[in-house]
Amino acid sequence: MYLEVSNVTKSYGTDKEQTKVLNDVSVSVNKGEMCVILGPSGSGKSTFLNVVGALDSPNSGDVTLEGRSIVEMTKKERSLYRREFLGFIFQFYNLVPDLTVSENIQVCQNLAKNPMDLEELLEALGLKEHKNKFPSQLSGGQQQRCAIARALVKKPALLLCDEPTGALDYKTSKELLRLMDVINKKYGITMLIVTHNEAIKDMVHHVIKIRDGKISSDYRNEILKDPEELEW
Repeated sequence: MYLEVSNVTKSYGTDKEQTKVLNDVSVSVNKGEMCVILGPSGSGKSTFLNVVGALDSPNSGDVTLEGRSIVEMTKKERSLYRREFLGFIFQFYNLVPDLTVSENIQVCQNLAKNPMDLEELLEALGLKEHKNKFPSQLSGGQQQRCAIARALVKKPALLLCDEPTGALDYKTSKELLRLMDVINKKYGITMLIVTHNEAIKDMVHHVIKIRDGKISSDYRNEILKDPEELEW
């Protein structure tokens, strides 16, 4: 299995008073899948993403990517894992305000051993005419496209998306989902998408639902909807 999460438990708090956010979670994700992680606020879905992304460590259990344990990595190895294998897309973009679109993307391009061609990526994401603009000169959708380009330029093995449509309006959200669908098909990048938007589950290969820190549902779709067909 490409990505394997095995019996992961994560708690926060002191020894006397702990809150269990993930409770014995086990899931498997195939290479090239678009996988959505659904759940209400506080269900543990963002913590799940942080554990997979080596931004947080579980109290017990293991996470492996292509057979290699993330949990057993040293601090330096975890940093290299994030740099070389992962792309992150956040709800609020996290672009550097004093850098242009091209420069924001180049920050991550310079970290990669074998990055994508910048001009090709700008063209693919509809950013070519905006490449010399600063984030403040872009719409929300354009800023999110820039954030996606910054994550993709490294050719990540795994793309982690935390509420990617959360700050966007309906029309722009649909455009972004269509773009992510195209990216998955064109580049074959495995995606984990954390969201509370139930409609997204119908366009992805794999659906995982988390409630109160436990997996409440885990299934794969036989038929995928086109992003244009989604309604919410």
